Amino acid sequence: QVQLVESGGGLVQAGGSLRLSCAGSGRTFSTYAMGWFRQAPGKEREFVAAITWSGSSTYYADSVKGRFTISRDNAKNTVYLQMNSLKPEDTAVYYCAACPWGLSSANSASYTRYTYWGQGTQVTVSS
Repeated sequence: QVQLVESGGGLVQAGGSLRLSCAGSGRTFSTYAMGWFRQAPGKEREFVAAITWSGSSTYYADSVKGRFTISRDNAKNTVYLQMNSLKPEDTAVYYCAACPWGLSSANSASYTRYTYWGQGTQVTVSS
């Protein structure tokens, strides 16, 4: 089992940057693919980015491509989401999630592939 704790959220002006962290527990953390999702008020949870267990492949939603970067440090059991050029529409609760299976461009956005979820961290971007 993996427990996930997100941090790094906050209030930032449009055009600013934030880096989210997701700390995982358990010796098997490095074997999980990881993803970031977000949910804005009144909207469904949506895929943001994902990374394979080795970090060799990454996947992004079109809405964040070129602005967000996902990375991981398996020695620290941590996954990061660097968010640059933030927009008001990026405002949401951001969740990290762990996937025990492989990921590909075809399935990384499917939240059903992720079995463990963190509690979320609020990101608010003001205009």
